[in-house]
Amino acid sequence: MMSGGNADLCSTGTSGSVQTQIFGVSGGGTTRDLNCERLKLSKTLFDMGMKVAAVATMCQDRRVFDAMLAAGTPCPYEGKIGESAKLAWEANADKVPKLDKLEKIDDTAKKIGIGALLGVLVHKLF
Repeated sequence: MMSGGNADLCSTGTSGSVQTQIFGVSGGGTTRDLNCERLKLSKTLFDMGMKVAAVATMCQDRRVFDAMLAAGTPCPYEGKIGESAKLAWEANADKVPKLDKLEKIDDTAKKIGIGALLGVLVHKLF
């Protein structure tokens, strides 16, 4: 989906349609990419000199939160940074970003292989 030739969007267009000889139906919409929006917001804050706010924006993603903690640079907590932020996060564990469910990667190649094998067997039988 393009808006005025601008490919720098955080949304994706989706559409579908069905047509018969008499009747046709179509529909469409957009899907927002929230991670893309977070990246753009963080970059804009950083470009304006708001470095702590940029990091805090990125820290809303649990993966970034965990990576920052593992690197020894905990995410900012209500203006606190460094060791005081780490202690504040430990005292307020309920405010730590939730980990989104990770989607299991579907192994389509195995399914296609089994389908092809079954197709060959059925073809040989008949």
